[in-house]
Amino acid sequence: MVSVKVTGLDALITAIRSMGSRAEAATPAAVAQAAALLEGKARANLSRYSHAPRTPTPSPPGEPPALVTGRLRSSFDILGPTSAGAGAWAAVIGPTTAYARIQELGGTAGRGHHAVLPPRPYLRPAYDALVHDPELLGVFARTWLRAVNG
Repeated sequence: MVSVKVTGLDALITAIRSMGSRAEAATPAAVAQAAALLEGKARANLSRYSHAPRTPTPSPPGEPPALVTGRLRSSFDILGPTSAGAGAWAAVIGPTTAYARIQELGGTAGRGHHAVLPPRPYLRPAYDALVHDPELLGVFARTWLRAVNG
């Protein structure tokens, strides 16, 4: 609940602008928390299956790749949040290993590109789950409410 005591239209306009400025200033913190939530979901997807090195993967095509060394799971970086202009903020999250993209999207690999790897998405499903997770809305709601209340 937000309560503001103002006397007159000018004071009301000033109070509303101040609340908006505080909410905008707090937005990068909420974006950083949202990026961390996405990273956590992607890492959890990469923990669903595991197997020993040099053995066939137990993860079915279409499911996240199985954990072998943990290198892919530990390779995530978050860049930002950065201003995207006009009050918008963005963060970029993704893995940095050389084979991260082919695991996510599938494709050909190896000498002569003779090995065909099926898609084993882990990042897109994490994003799709986060978009529908009430926790994401809660991050922004709590951050903005604290900011607006001063």
